[in-house]
Amino acid sequence: MSKFTGSKVKLSRSLGIPLTPKAAKYMEKRPYGPGEHGPPHLSRRTKMSPYKQQLLEKQRLRSQYNIHERQMVNYYKKAARRVGNTGDNLIALLETRLDALVLRGGLAPSIYAARQYVNHGHIDVNGKRVDIPSCAVKEGDVISVREKSRKMVGFQAVPYGSNHPEYISFDKASLSVKFIRTPERDEVPVVCEVPLVVEFYSK
Repeated sequence: MSKFTGSKVKLSRSLGIPLTPKAAKYMEKRPYGPGEHGPPHLSRRTKMSPYKQQLLEKQRLRSQYNIHERQMVNYYKKAARRVGNTGDNLIALLETRLDALVLRGGLAPSIYAARQYVNHGHIDVNGKRVDIPSCAVKEGDVISVREKSRKMVGFQAVPYGSNHPEYISFDKASLSVKFIRTPERDEVPVVCEVPLVVEFYSK
């Protein structure tokens, strides 16, 4: 399955989580899924089967990182091979993605914008341009907006460094984000019942 390319608002409503600032504003006014009464799988009156619950959480997680199903499977396999809780390992691996940390640091308003910024060559890692969103960032690495790109409207409009998690640090003067350490699950602002995702892939 490929990444979703349709309306981000519609996808956000179907998953019950805002994926963009626009979707967040829309969902504040209409806090239910698409359709007159919202989708059946998010209705309070409808009890989902265990499989549907697992599938929903998997889709939520994949959408919040904007990645292909194939990529998610690979991340799960890596997480399962590591020592410790597979779910925690999975989130930790996903959070090392360059586009994820561009988002967490406040350098982009959404994961979609973060991916675009990286793809278009606006982001440096340790002073060198990197245009691969899935690039794994290591502890101590510094992510920054390229000097020539800092005057772009998109970067000027972002509230840099606001409410960033404790596993990264932000330097406003250089518009840079430092990845300090691997995060704990409860530090990562991802809406997902990760154990259900692990159950889905462990079958």
